[in-house]
Amino acid sequence: MADTDKLTTIVSTKGQVILPSAIRRRREWKTGTRLTVEDTPEGVLLKPAPAFAATRPEDVFGVLAYHGKPKTLDQMDAAVLAEARRRHDRD
Repeated sequence: MADTDKLTTIVSTKGQVILPSAIRRRREWKTGTRLTVEDTPEGVLLKPAPAFAATRPEDVFGVLAYHGKPKTLDQMDAAVLAEARRRHDRD
């Protein structure tokens, strides 16, 4: 969007701002889209909120306990493929 195409909006008494439909369409922000709001030196930055909270491997490591000999990557790939085939054949 060029500087000459700048759009304006108004802050309501409740602090609400309506985003112009052209921006919502371009960003594919449908009703109910969660946005993060960041105060920057240049102004306010809106970004889609992540669907899930950020996690680190150490936060979730070991959540699904497995007792037995570790599987190889080839064994895991084969198991995923077998399950996909089983689910596809079920339809």
